[in-house]
Order: sequence, then C-alpha cells, then structure tokens
Amino acid sequence: MIRQNLAHIALRVDDYDKAINYYTSVLNFTLIEDTVMSPDKRWVMMGLPGSSGCTFLLAKAANDEQ
Repeated sequence: MIRQNLAHIALRVDDYDKAINYYTSVLNFTLIEDTVMSPDKRWVMMGLPGSSGCTFLLAKAANDEQ
C-alpha cells in the first residue's frame, strides 16, 4: 500500500494582510512563507506552531471566475 498524506490546503481570502493577521493573532498559526509573485499575487503559507505536517495556502482570487 502506498502511504499518502495531505500536504497543503488552499483557502480563499479577500485580503492577504488581514488574513495573515487573523490566522496569526487570533488562531495562533505560524506564518511560514510570504513571497510576492506579482503585484496582485503572493505565496502565503501558514501552519501550526512547531508542526511539520499539513500547511495551508492563503489564495486570493484574481477575478470573479476564480
């Protein structure tokens, strides 16, 4: 049997900075990475403090269709 695990979960947000503040200040998650990809896109990874397991990506839609 092949071992499988969940690595990343994407969560849609309206504003990166507000979402980072909420997840770090209120829910006590850790900001793992915040890389600017373009003027409107960032690669923002969050995780549980001290965990090497599943992380989540804060994703901002580029348009209404997304």
